[in-house]
Amino acid sequence: MAGLTSSSAIPVEIRLHRASRELEVAFDDGQRFVLPCEYLRVFSPSAEVQGHGAGQGVLQVGKRNVAITAIDPVGNYAVKLVFDDGHDSGLYSWAYLYELGAEHATRWQTYLNDLAAAGASRDPQ
Repeated sequence: MAGLTSSSAIPVEIRLHRASRELEVAFDDGQRFVLPCEYLRVFSPSAEVQGHGAGQGVLQVGKRNVAITAIDPVGNYAVKLVFDDGHDSGLYSWAYLYELGAEHATRWQTYLNDLAAAGASRDPQ
């Protein structure tokens, strides 16, 4: 039997840490990720953030202090995260949450590089 992959791992625990603004997700393959709300917000899978096609993503700026206000289950495959800046249209599948956890360091550095290149900031205006 092949090992679990991000497409087959299922969360066994999802816990919001409001004070530190982090979402902790533990998967049934033993992986556990602690993901900052800001990270989850800037990598929302919504069309508003990702665009409607390759290369159409919208750089998210000023999200340093964003927090999650609600976590709504969507069937047995995803959660909808509701953010305090009003964003609530991204559905985070189990596979996408796993991918965000596994690729956190790389994705975050790319985001910081993109912000710098755009002369933009994580800080709200």
